Amino acid sequence: MKNRLAFLRRRNESPGSNPAGKLDKSMKSVKPTPEEALKWGDSLDKLLAHKYGLAAFRAFLRTEFSEENLEFWLACEEYKKIKSQSKMASKAKKIFAEYIAIQSCKEVNLDSYTRDHTKDNLQNVTRSCFDLAQRRIYGLMEKDSYPRFLRSELYLDLINQKKPSATSTSSSS
Repeated sequence: MKNRLAFLRRRNESPGSNPAGKLDKSMKSVKPTPEEALKWGDSLDKLLAHKYGLAAFRAFLRTEFSEENLEFWLACEEYKKIKSQSKMASKAKKIFAEYIAIQSCKEVNLDSYTRDHTKDNLQNVTRSCFDLAQRRIYGLMEKDSYPRFLRSELYLDLINQKKPSATSTSSSS
C-alpha cells in the first residue's frame, strides 16, 4: 500500500517545491508594497509579470493542488524562447508527455479537440505548437484560479499589510 501511494508524496516533494502556501525565502526581499500588489488585481498578466506575484500565485495554486496549470503555462513560455530546432523538438515531446498526454503525471484539463490539435502539431514542431493549449489553460486560470487567488488570505494579507512606522526599524512578526 505504501508504494502505491508514494506517487502522492513525490508530487509534493518535487525539487525546489515549498510546503503549501509558503513563499520561497529568497522572495522575502522583493515583497511588493500594498499598492504594487493591488495592481495584480487588474489582470492575470500583471500578476504573472511580477516575480513575487508569480511566486504568490504558485503558492496559492499549490494549496489547491492545481499548480500544474501554471507550470504548463510557464513551460510553454520557456519553450517559445528555444532557438535550436532539435532542442525544440525534444522539449515539445517532454511538455506533451508531462502535461498533455492522457494520464500524464501533471495532466492539465484540456478538451479532446485541443489535446488532439496539439498532438498533431508535434508532427511539425514550431514555436506555436502549444499556443492553443496554452491559451486554454491561461483562460482556465483567468476564470477560475485567479479570481479565487484575489479572494485568498495570501493576497488579502499582501494588499492590507501594515506599513512600518517611521520609529520602528524592525518588524515584530
